[in-house]
Amino acid sequence: MKKLILLSLFLCYQLVLSAQMTYGVTGLLHAPSAEMQRDKTVILGGNFLNKEITPPTWYYHTYNYFLNVTIFPFLEISYICTLFTAESLGLKPYGYSGFTNQDRHFAGRLRVLKEGQFWQHMPAVVVGASDPFTSSTGSTLPTDGNGYFSRYFIAATKHFSLGKEQIGVHLSYLYNDRREYKLNGIAAGVTYSPSALPSLRIVAEYDSKDFAFGATYLFFNHLHVQVEMQKMKYFTGGLAYKIYLK
Repeated sequence: MKKLILLSLFLCYQLVLSAQMTYGVTGLLHAPSAEMQRDKTVILGGNFLNKEITPPTWYYHTYNYFLNVTIFPFLEISYICTLFTAESLGLKPYGYSGFTNQDRHFAGRLRVLKEGQFWQHMPAVVVGASDPFTSSTGSTLPTDGNGYFSRYFIAATKHFSLGKEQIGVHLSYLYNDRREYKLNGIAAGVTYSPSALPSLRIVAEYDSKDFAFGATYLFFNHLHVQVEMQKMKYFTGGLAYKIYLK
């Protein structure tokens, strides 16, 4: 048993522990980062979403599920579905109840600079977009309509070693033009992976609206678990399974 535990920790240590965002793409807990998954990584996952972390359309707790693919070392694409209740859609008089429909959207991330690419202290830089257009209004600028999770961002990440410990510092700028869930500000976060337990990652962040604290853990090189306290008191959490094609 001791050998199995040590082997598991060793395997986990070989990976860059980049958290899986609540919205189905690589990042911190809810804020972006410039970390990337390993090339040819496929991730299947889902989350419980507290109503405090979602756009106002979800005035109730909900769930999402997603498929995430890192096509090249610098490009990540994700497809995310978030569940609606029949009551919120006005379908209860027709005999429906509970989760009966879903919002579907794409998200993408493109790495512009790799960490340490041109000089020792160069941070990694990633640009990305989530739910970039809405189909309900025919507009490519989702001020209204069903582009609920619309956001554009640029993120930078730099890791520092303090003895055997590793600290990650993450800074990003987010923007969208939604009327009911407008984003236009700075997000930041700090991550810590203790050398004694390298498969554990502790995250503190400000997502441009709220502060959050949480952790992720990678079991047996494949099963990724994430827990988060949004506004330091509202629980959100999820599971994801990583498949390495290369």
